Amino acid sequence: MGDEQSLIQRILFATDFSSCAHHAEEYVAFLAKAYEAGVTILHVPEIYEGAYVTTVQDPSETHERLDDVVRRLGQPAGRVKYQQRTGIPDTIICETAEEARADLIVLGTHGRTGLQHVLLGSTTERVLTMAPCPVLAIRKLGEVEGHGAPKPIHFKQIAVPIDFSDCSLDALKYGVQIAKDFGAFLTLLHSLEPLSYGSDLTFGHTAEQNRQQSATRLKLVADEVQSQGVSVRAMIRGGLPADSILDFIDDSDCDLVVMGTHGRRGLSHLVKGSVAEAVLRRASCPVLAAKHFTLSRSGRLSVAAS
Repeated sequence: MGDEQSLIQRILFATDFSSCAHHAEEYVAFLAKAYEAGVTILHVPEIYEGAYVTTVQDPSETHERLDDVVRRLGQPAGRVKYQQRTGIPDTIICETAEEARADLIVLGTHGRTGLQHVLLGSTTERVLTMAPCPVLAIRKLGEVEGHGAPKPIHFKQIAVPIDFSDCSLDALKYGVQIAKDFGAFLTLLHSLEPLSYGSDLTFGHTAEQNRQQSATRLKLVADEVQSQGVSVRAMIRGGLPADSILDFIDDSDCDLVVMGTHGRRGLSHLVKGSVAEAVLRRASCPVLAAKHFTLSRSGRLSVAAS
């Protein structure tokens, strides 16, 4: 895979040396080997919760820990470099990704939920909204309730939630290319949300009409994906999008979810949130948010919605 046309040529791996980051290293090593990609390791000293001062760390100790990460990645000499920068982590990560022309950011996530999440937010989620390239977020398996021993890393079963928006179709293009690269089976997942009443207290469309329309559109997309040589199935599930996606992940042997994100910021984001972020906090498999990406060969991906 590692040629000038590769989907991933430069990976930015942000680490805080936590157990979550250590687990994410395995995916960095896996992808770097598969794509023969260069890796930049970035460490941003932690900012204390509720304060504006950074943690004081022994520079020599930090360099030793970064050297350890380099060794664990096991990549050829010259393919891995590292740097430490100070500042607000999510801002520095996105700035470094821009400067390094990264094709992918990889980072671990603690998957906070509830009041703690509302008050503290998540570096991963802020990166997801601001990043100049796709973001692969990996939650430590030990923090996922009800799951057994870690399974070997592979991308054989990939799910792509699709709501027919431009961002979800862009994510599908990315998912199709990953499926091609790894010979993976692709599931297109459409959530049929509960109907809401109109102003006259009647349903604008019946549930069956909505299902039929969605099924027709989904089949067109699936046929286009299949025409590109990817094994694919289309599924429609009822319920709120984040819940139906998470239920599918739990019911299947999913290795990766590739999602689009609108990257809302400000009040709209606080009120509406993001399905991608909700899935990110609770998913039992890695989540790849493909908001932005470019390919060196024009027209390499050509999934259509019509």
